[in-house]
Amino acid sequence: MYELIRLTDSSCYIQSPAKIGLVRLEGDRVCLIDSGNDKDAGRKVRQILDANGWRLDAIYNTHSHADHIGGNQYLQKQTGCRIYAPGIERDFTCHPVLEPSLLYGGFPGRDLRHKFLMAQPSDALPLTEDVLPAGWERIPLPGHSFDMVGFRTADGVVYLADCLSSRETLEKYRIGFLWDVAAYLDTLERVKTMEGAMFVPAHAPAAESVAELAQVNIDAVLEVAQAILDICREPTGFDGILRQLFRRYGLTMTFEQHALVGSTVRSYLSWLRDAGRLNAGFEEDTLLWERA
Repeated sequence: MYELIRLTDSSCYIQSPAKIGLVRLEGDRVCLIDSGNDKDAGRKVRQILDANGWRLDAIYNTHSHADHIGGNQYLQKQTGCRIYAPGIERDFTCHPVLEPSLLYGGFPGRDLRHKFLMAQPSDALPLTEDVLPAGWERIPLPGHSFDMVGFRTADGVVYLADCLSSRETLEKYRIGFLWDVAAYLDTLERVKTMEGAMFVPAHAPAAESVAELAQVNIDAVLEVAQAILDICREPTGFDGILRQLFRRYGLTMTFEQHALVGSTVRSYLSWLRDAGRLNAGFEEDTLLWERA
């Protein structure tokens, strides 16, 4: 873990729970794509930088989930590096309490205010085209998060953030976190046709092609959607839907899983209703969902 993997003369990644991109710039300057899940990850990144005599110029965050921005604060304090984050993700990076608040739908209790859902705040600047290294392309990858992006470096390596889960992750967790199901499916269709020298998803093996894995992720989304439609053959409230999904997929209910999976299921419900596949109505002051 935290081994530096070189892909080209300039593009690398650090093997970690969420891969950290590392790209060499001019001279001793390097930049990171994301920073790991906490201060300890930041320390391990700093050790790699020091061992190679590299100076950290900037961190380009793909999105604001804690396992991607958790090392920001430590590395910024230690090196004075600039941090950039796209769109709404910048607000969450600067004010990480927004993340568990979004998931819970209110003030998050202490069970949700921990480093896995709420990173330490960092001073992030807007990620615009003019702040990218020469030859880079910013790739919009919405769906998993509000304004998530990936990057194509000058030598053709594509860093894909969280738009793909490995087969093993899908098998274990079954319901991956999503903010916007329709946008996510559109993103995966685009990823299927992308060209690049190498692809680096944060939570799947680096590979020369990811088209097949993108389809596996599409199929996983459609399977969950069908499961929800099956449950809603009879009018069912949100808690009933969530309970049946947990039982169907053998998941264990905790405060964290209730927030993560619950938020995702609400996104599915919105998508299915907007598509005309679910109806929703109130009976005895209870919101019920039913297959259209």
